[in-house]
Amino acid sequence: MANVTEIDQSEFQIRGSVQLRRDRCATTTADQRLLDRHDDTQWLHTDPWRVLRIQGEFVEGFDALAEIPKAVTVFGSARTDPGSPEYRLGRELGTALVQAGYAVITGGGPGAMEAVNRGASESGGYSIGLGIELPFEQRLNEWVDLGINFRYFFVRKTMFVKYAQAFVCLPGGFGTLDELFEALTLVQTHKVTKFPIILLGVDYWSGLIDWIRDTVLPGAKIDESDLALLHCIDSVAEAVELITASAK
Repeated sequence: MANVTEIDQSEFQIRGSVQLRRDRCATTTADQRLLDRHDDTQWLHTDPWRVLRIQGEFVEGFDALAEIPKAVTVFGSARTDPGSPEYRLGRELGTALVQAGYAVITGGGPGAMEAVNRGASESGGYSIGLGIELPFEQRLNEWVDLGINFRYFFVRKTMFVKYAQAFVCLPGGFGTLDELFEALTLVQTHKVTKFPIILLGVDYWSGLIDWIRDTVLPGAKIDESDLALLHCIDSVAEAVELITASAK
């Protein structure tokens, strides 16, 4: 399947289920309008109604994902180059997860997310993408079989966790780190159980692991058992083995 032609992001925008182009594109996102500081009281009249939109996003997500098979959520950078080893690793992971009987869930964007969706789709598996309204890097990639676009990060995050049996993090930036530490917090506080968290790519992730082990742990900010929640490996086969073992 050929790559989708790149579209000038200034002329293309997704707002929930709505697609906008050219001068119809908004200059702000729903999350920004919700979270930004307000200097007047107009928000008192708009925020209660915004709750209904948030509720609608939860309902739409639950309805679309309720009957998907067991799945694994994979995160990684939208900026991963299609010709890079990290992209190939993502495709390999998507293929291996499908062969092990899992659907894959990603953020639905380009880069590492596209790689995982592509590996799953090419292998005949269920490839799911949960997009987000952003001023950039927001279009669902062409390898997504089931795609949902969200306005609010916290709704999307709920879907990532609720319908997954594990998290795998490929090399990524702030977004990947955000999801990683949210998942760790949920497991640490027993909000979710039997939920392996895997960092795939030892060279990339070892500095973070070293900092947690050498600084955070000695400072008594976490326990040894918390550090053990992270599995930092290079092997896709080992990642799949950890996931399948945790389900037993």
